[in-house]
Amino acid sequence: MEDRQLIKDCIRGELHAQKMMYELHAPAMMSVCLRYVANRETARDLLHDGFVKLFTKIHTYSGVGSFNNWLKSIFVTTALEYLRKNSVLKNNIDIEVIDDMPENVDVSVFEYLTTDDLMLCIARLPDNYRTVFNMHAIEGYTHVEIARKFGINENTSRTNYAKARKLLQKIVMEKVNSEEFKIEKNGYVRQ
Repeated sequence: MEDRQLIKDCIRGELHAQKMMYELHAPAMMSVCLRYVANRETARDLLHDGFVKLFTKIHTYSGVGSFNNWLKSIFVTTALEYLRKNSVLKNNIDIEVIDDMPENVDVSVFEYLTTDDLMLCIARLPDNYRTVFNMHAIEGYTHVEIARKFGINENTSRTNYAKARKLLQKIVMEKVNSEEFKIEKNGYVRQ
């Protein structure tokens, strides 16, 4: 079924179209939800909340611009509303400053990390760091926009982002140095 027809059928409230829309987009939108909350059950709740919003607001889609981008914005907003309601960014978790990063890191090892590896590393970040990291590095929000959305200081957003990057570097290095990767003559090989 063509996207435009599917959208029209969803606007009319046709259940088969809503089911098809869910089946087409649920996996990608679940990934979006998991980027913001590490708990799978919470992410599933956000996924369902996002689809409820989608089906109640689909009539507002103007047809201008990518439907996928419009759809994704609903799920990002749903996740951010959840985080704002739970004051995730206002809870500042201190971590020790990570100054013990190796000086001469073999960056070629990073070529062997998959997207899933990186997403698992990001998921290990504390909620406030992960949220700011996702919003700034992945979604492209500015620190001013992040601060406005959460009612925090712009410097808090910048600090959380800097701490997230440092901690993420440490987490990635732990992954790279784990038993999962094995050094061979020609480089790193996944076990």
